[in-house]
Amino acid sequence: MKFVKLLSAWVLLSSALLSSAGVASPAGTPASAENTATNVVKFQQIRNATIKLDYAGTKFLVDPMLAPKGAYPGFEGTRRSELRYPLVDLPMPVDNVLDADAIILTHLHDDHWDKAARNLVPRDMPIFTQNEEDAANVRNDGFTDVRVLTREGNIFNGTKLYKTGGKHGSDEMYAVSPLGQLLGKTMGIVFERPGYKTVYVAGDTIWQADVEATLTRYKPDVILLNTGDAQLTDFDGSIIMGKDDLYRAYQFAPNARVVGIHMEAVNHTMLTRAELRRFIEEKRLDTRRALVPDDGQSYDF
Repeated sequence: MKFVKLLSAWVLLSSALLSSAGVASPAGTPASAENTATNVVKFQQIRNATIKLDYAGTKFLVDPMLAPKGAYPGFEGTRRSELRYPLVDLPMPVDNVLDADAIILTHLHDDHWDKAARNLVPRDMPIFTQNEEDAANVRNDGFTDVRVLTREGNIFNGTKLYKTGGKHGSDEMYAVSPLGQLLGKTMGIVFERPGYKTVYVAGDTIWQADVEATLTRYKPDVILLNTGDAQLTDFDGSIIMGKDDLYRAYQFAPNARVVGIHMEAVNHTMLTRAELRRFIEEKRLDTRRALVPDDGQSYDF
């Protein structure tokens, strides 16, 4: 009996210590009974489209932009091009960002794979790209372990990675030369493994058929959307997603958590986090499902 009482007291003390240490899930993402120590997916918003996923013990760094605040001139032909980007500094030391097992590049635009990243990423880091053209470009910078993601799927450390389609603007934009070539090709990624949440990183895309096909086929538990509403000066509409697309994903995948990223870091992203949060409140969305992380913020899924 003494042993049982001692054990009960130890469990209560341990629980109290863990709670005081902040081990609970972040606000808006309460811990689920099905999430055990063996199947939690850890997500961290770094800055812009730069995110980190700790998936089954493997740390994936997606679209690293690593330069300090104001390093580059604004993108020509886009809104607020007079502003230099990044608009904000990284929320942590760059060495912490680079603590990863592999990098995934959805495409090679400078706000997803910048000069600083090309200089700082170790040359032997495994890097996944969307096609052979991007792979050759990365290899030309001296990287030695560059792989191409496929729609059939690649396996890395036991996790299946699927390439998904995307479109970085409207048909009207792609019909104009050289804009269509500058927008170029882009991809998303699905992370899948038995016992873990399926995660969909949409990448730089507008809402279009490939997005719906991905949601239908993989039924992701977590959907990460680039919702900064990036805009050009001479065209209506966005070259990525915005608040209405987060709402659309929320409705299309009623059991998924939808996360808005790629915000407040480059000159042409027009939607702020505050505006998106107000929109979520106005639409009366469940804030446990519709999430807008700050830079540096983490969620456990």
